[in-house]
Amino acid sequence: MNDSSWGAPRGTGVRGPSEPVSVSAGPAHAAADAAQTRPMPIVPDPGGDQDDRDRGAARLSGPLFRDEQRRPEDDPVHRHSRHSAEPQPTPQKKRAGRDLRAAIGVGVGLGAVIIASLFIVKALFVGVVAVAVVIGLWELSSRLSEKKDIRTPLVPLAVGGVAMIVAGYVRGAEGAWVAMALTALAVLVWRMTESPEDYLRDVTAGIFAAFYVPFLATFVALMLAADDGAWRVLTFLALTVVSDTGAYAVGWRFGKHKLAPRISPGKTREGLFGAVAFAMVAGALFMEFLIDGGSWWQGLLLGLAVAASATLGDLGESMIKRDLGIKDMGKLLPGHGGIMDRLDSLLPTAPVVWLLLVIFVGAG
Repeated sequence: MNDSSWGAPRGTGVRGPSEPVSVSAGPAHAAADAAQTRPMPIVPDPGGDQDDRDRGAARLSGPLFRDEQRRPEDDPVHRHSRHSAEPQPTPQKKRAGRDLRAAIGVGVGLGAVIIASLFIVKALFVGVVAVAVVIGLWELSSRLSEKKDIRTPLVPLAVGGVAMIVAGYVRGAEGAWVAMALTALAVLVWRMTESPEDYLRDVTAGIFAAFYVPFLATFVALMLAADDGAWRVLTFLALTVVSDTGAYAVGWRFGKHKLAPRISPGKTREGLFGAVAFAMVAGALFMEFLIDGGSWWQGLLLGLAVAASATLGDLGESMIKRDLGIKDMGKLLPGHGGIMDRLDSLLPTAPVVWLLLVIFVGAG
């Protein structure tokens, strides 16, 4: 609406039915006219729903009268200077997602146990692998039972898993395959003692667990059985750790592009490049100086393969954990999670390293 719709034109009085038109002048009358010609505020109808009242309030934003002075705080320049004067929050530095002190301490302790058992008595290292396998099976079975109500028979899995490790070390690949077949059969029979409901689901999960944890770990025992088995196992462990460390360091410092955001949001493409670079350099050094008959170019290929298999293994367990709705498989290792959270990249890397070493330098 315009101003004339709210009152008489400026300079005229108010005419009644029988009064003549009168013209007023002077400061007092001018002030009265000015007061009469001010536009009235638009007051929304109190009726209707809340949305209607909100829309009416939105139309009344700002000064109600034309000659009302704007407050200083409404001025954009004043607002800008006021916000500029306010202290800005200090940007936080990147932080690791885990307790690094605990993780480093546990890692050093595990490394000392592994190296001591590896170079003092080979059979003792076989026992270390068997214990890790049994704990890993227990963690996996427990999480499957808690989150999916899947009942994997732990007893035949644990017994069969230890048998696979020992058979692989003593009898080679043939012994490992026989132990795997017998473990699968034991899972089928053991589950028959319970209700037939969900039988197929439970035995499928049990056979998967037998393959995923103990059978893949058997390739570590196969490497150990060679004449220079201790150095082969050390190369396998070191390259996997170096790959994970390179991915973490480079990804934490330079990572911007997600590698697989739906599976593992923390992994980046830059981290993958770091894993490949670190593992290839370490592979060249280990193959040249530690493995009999090895050369640096073979180490480059070995490092590349380790970086790829370790990353895929990590992503594979991330898929399992996302399906289960958990962050870690366990809490046994402070700063690391559970045993399975440390075996995720080692397990799929073991057969890759074993195969490449056989191709490059023989079975030993």
